[in-house]
Amino acid sequence: MPWPGADRMTLSGRLDSDGQLFVKVRGLVLANQAPVPAALRGTNPLPDFQVIVSCQSIGAGDSATVANVATGNFTANTAGDSTISASVHLPSPCIAPIVFVTGPGFWLAVTGS
Repeated sequence: MPWPGADRMTLSGRLDSDGQLFVKVRGLVLANQAPVPAALRGTNPLPDFQVIVSCQSIGAGDSATVANVATGNFTANTAGDSTISASVHLPSPCIAPIVFVTGPGFWLAVTGS
């Protein structure tokens, strides 16, 4: 079950093979319910977001490795909106890239059990 207000959050983006990245985030905020403190509910308390691109690559001895590449910080407002336009240096190869929107130094959200 999504948190209240999750239906208003949107995220769209594009990652080109040359590392050009564009991500538009709208409404990425804390849940509007406990255990979030009442003063922070439905808001984004972070001044910045960043993106991490994670992909499979080939390391020494042809072993499979995971490569994570982060952008710099991009301003986010209290409504949880941010536009991220960056160039990242992707490993070669970069297989099955996953794009994560995070806060500097920590994860904002995770799905799954």
